[in-house]
Formats: sequence, C-alpha cells, structure tokens
Amino acid sequence: VCLCFRDVPSVDILVWSELPTGAGLGSSAAYAVCLAAALLTACRAISCPLKEGESTARWTEEELTLINSWAFQGERVIHGNPSGVDNAVGTWGICWGTVKERGKEVSLVASRVPMLRILLTNTKVPRSTKVLVAGVKEKILKFPAIMNPVLDSIDAISQECQSVLEVMPANPSPEYYPVLEELFDINQHHLNVIGVGHPSLDRLCRVTASHGLHSKLTGAGGGGCGITLLRPDTSPLAVEAAKRDLCACGFECWETNIGAPGVTLHSSSSLNAEVLHALSES
Repeated sequence: VCLCFRDVPSVDILVWSELPTGAGLGSSAAYAVCLAAALLTACRAISCPLKEGESTARWTEEELTLINSWAFQGERVIHGNPSGVDNAVGTWGICWGTVKERGKEVSLVASRVPMLRILLTNTKVPRSTKVLVAGVKEKILKFPAIMNPVLDSIDAISQECQSVLEVMPANPSPEYYPVLEELFDINQHHLNVIGVGHPSLDRLCRVTASHGLHSKLTGAGGGGCGITLLRPDTSPLAVEAAKRDLCACGFECWETNIGAPGVTLHSSSSLNAEVLHALSES
C-alpha cells in the first residue's frame, strides 16, 4: 500500500477484536479500515492527528476518504464484489451521518441519526459473503424481470427507513417505532426472496416475534447475525425472555446500541485494561 509514497520498515500487526468473524457484522471491513489507516499513517500518506495529551483523534475528511478507498480495495480482495457500505460506515461511522449507495457510488449523507437499542444475535451458522453475493447476482441474471423490482423495493425500504431516522432525533416520538418494525419485517421477507435467508434466521425471527419483537438479518445473510429492534419502552423482562429462548436455540445474544464515530486513532492510555492485556498476550 505505502511503498508508492516512501519506504516503510517491516512491521508486526496485532489485531484484537470482540466481533465474531464471518457473522455479518462487518468484521472484515473494520479490519480493512483499521489496517488502511495504520499503514497510511505509518508511511505518512496521511497525518498522525493525535496531539500530546489527547486520548483519541480523527483524521480530516480528505484523509478519511483516502482511508476508505484503500479499505474498499481490501474488501474487494476478501468479498469479490462488495457494496462498499461496510467500509464507508467503518470509516465515517453512523452517529452523525448515514451512508447511501447508488450503483457503485457510496457517499456520506450528513444527518443526525438516533441511537437505537437492538438485540444482536449470532446464529453461529458460518457463511461466505462472496458466495452469497455471487448467488444473488446469478439469480438477477436468471430472472431480471422478477429480481430487479425486488431490489428496487429493498432500495425504497432503505429510503423510507432513512426518512424516519432523520426526523427521530428532533422528534423522538414512540410512533416511529411501529414503522421501523414494519420495515424490518418487509425487508426480511425481501431478503429471503433474493436468496440470502437461512432457516436459522427464520427461527430467530419466529422466536423474537413470539415476544412481540421484530427482527431481520444483518450483513450478507445465509446465517450469521440478525438484529432485533428494541423500543425505548420494551420491557426488560421481554428482552431477557427473548434472549433466554434464543440462547436455547444455540444462538449467542448481546444487547447493544447502533451508533459509532468511525475509525479513530487512540493513545495506549485510552485503551481499557482488557484490550491492553489481550494485545500484550498476542
């Protein structure tokens, strides 16, 4: 990556992550973004934004664009024909913007996005994004008159969801959550139609529906992970009951929030003890 700018000595790269790999959580994109940022900084193609006394810092928009472009090349190596959305979100984050994809163009749309509570469930069913993407492409080529309208509908769902998310920060009314839940359901059905569903994900949706919750797959599908939207007033007892039933299926669950600032340079003093210990043991 960096030899076109200047010579860089050999380096050892330690990677520590809590993200399960091959589960549709964008772990490959996170890796590609971090690696691109580290190597570009090491070869001085971009600045080192961390000033003395600071615990964290971020690069300029121009530098983030360069990081994202190299991360996308890494994603192409891993996945063959990725959308570019995962590496864009990994680069810029989604706390202060949303990412839109039009064909092969991926751009950042500045807007405030509300923090959403979700239940993240790993079905532990391995799958290959490259294989799933190729399967969707084959189905589109085989049945274009059928598949293209489905893809157009998925795009319309995304735009409708974005419209809802953009108005929620200024007007956090409970009335928006039923809309998001319905969009989750419609989107999940469409994803099954294009061939990226899986029996494990169907089971996940049935289990959470039995507790009045709405779920959909995340990532490439075919197994991996699903997300369940949690309303602000969702009963803790309902969440715990859903987690218990999902774990009884052999799944793994985490209650978390959607939202992150994107790639960030950290000083060693800002890392928690668990991370420092994991890196020192590597």
